[in-house]
Amino acid sequence: MDVSRERLREFSNVEFHLAGSHDNPLPDASQDFGYSLGVLHHIPNAEEAMAQCVAKLRPGAPFLVYLYYRFDNRPGWFRVLWRASDLVRRVISRLPFRFRKVVAEILAVLVYLPLSRSAYLAERLGLDVSNWPLGYYRQYSFYTLRTDALDRFGTRLEHRFSRDEIIAMMERSGLEQVRVSEGPPLWVAIGHKRRIA
Repeated sequence: MDVSRERLREFSNVEFHLAGSHDNPLPDASQDFGYSLGVLHHIPNAEEAMAQCVAKLRPGAPFLVYLYYRFDNRPGWFRVLWRASDLVRRVISRLPFRFRKVVAEILAVLVYLPLSRSAYLAERLGLDVSNWPLGYYRQYSFYTLRTDALDRFGTRLEHRFSRDEIIAMMERSGLEQVRVSEGPPLWVAIGHKRRIA
């Protein structure tokens, strides 16, 4: 919230609300656009929260979402590596916040930075880095590496979804014309609030 206020301080037409999806003060069917980027997969009931977000949209309004993917398109070794990292996440996420933040910084320096930059170099040498661990971050700033390390390892709850599960969840939440990105980051999807027939 503080970052948003700082970045939007020059605009007088912005209101800030700190609320959950269940107690959002915006009137139903009042918004022209909605998005949830990297949030719903950390909520106990992602589908219920999505439906509550969609309720705030006007009919036909788009809703953009990014949810963690279930590695549908990754080789078996990649999923094994993720399972190992998930065990680490379960330990780190139980630490007090200040320790989680320090550990995330260390992970950013010792894991995210070397893997992402080696993917960058490998790509420059003409190698395929599509399955390179943390290769997606190869051109991202260290700030992004730090914040994403904290997001990934600092949260206790993490759901992952297949492409088909996301489409079904969006449709059950009242969205139609759902489209899911084919490339990273996976999964990014957009749908439009169903118009009343």
